[in-house]
This record gives sequence, C-alpha cells and structure tokens, in this order.
Amino acid sequence: MAIKITFPGGMKVDAEINGFMVHTDQRVSDGGEGTAPAPFELFLASIGACAGAYVNGFCSSRGLSTTGIEIEQKIIYDPVRHKIGKIALEVNVPPDFPEKYYPALVRSVEMCAVKKAIQDPPEFDVLVQVAELVK
Repeated sequence: MAIKITFPGGMKVDAEINGFMVHTDQRVSDGGEGTAPAPFELFLASIGACAGAYVNGFCSSRGLSTTGIEIEQKIIYDPVRHKIGKIALEVNVPPDFPEKYYPALVRSVEMCAVKKAIQDPPEFDVLVQVAELVK
C-alpha cells in the first residue's frame, strides 16, 4: 500500500489513500487555518474509528443493532513524560443491550488493528529522493 502526501498550501497536508483524499490542517494557534483536523487528531480518531469498526462487526455478526451505541475515547495526558499516557475507550451501550455480550464486546475492541499497531510499532525508514521531472 502506498499513500501519496501532498502540500496544497499553508500548513495544509493532504493524504491520498485508495482514491480518497484526507485533508489536514493545523490549528490557527499552530499557524494553520483550522480548516481540517490536524494529522495527530486524525491519528487519535483512527483509534476510536477502528474500535468502532470492530464493534460494528461484532454486532452485525450477532444481529444486534448498533443504535444507541457510542464509543467515548478519552486521552489522558502524562505531564511528567509530556505525552499521551493512556487512551481509554468506553463503549456506551443502550439499556436494552444484552449484558452477556459485554465481555465479548471488550474483546472485539481489543482486536482493533490500529491499537495493535501502536502496541507493537513498525520500523520506520525515512529517505529523500529526487523526483523525476515530467515532460
């Protein structure tokens, strides 16, 4: 898989993924125009969205409705290490959601591929190449 990153102007950075364009910008306080989420905000949102995809799949496979289900993602900052210390995912279900599925619902969220990628991070290679001129 390849993702193409382009720079449309200002502090904006776009990512083209499988034919979709994801727009990012920085907050006004960080020199951007605040027209889109910042890249780090998208990274954080991908964790909750991934958990949501697994909850959706879990419910779908059991014929359970996702109506009224929400995931609240809390970011707990570690002031000593000056970074995120914990991410808490709270799956809120409606009163009629079968309690017998609570543990399995937690296990489904634990399967999130984004979460797993963070827990066992990949190696990164960063290099600079000279682009070929298009004639």
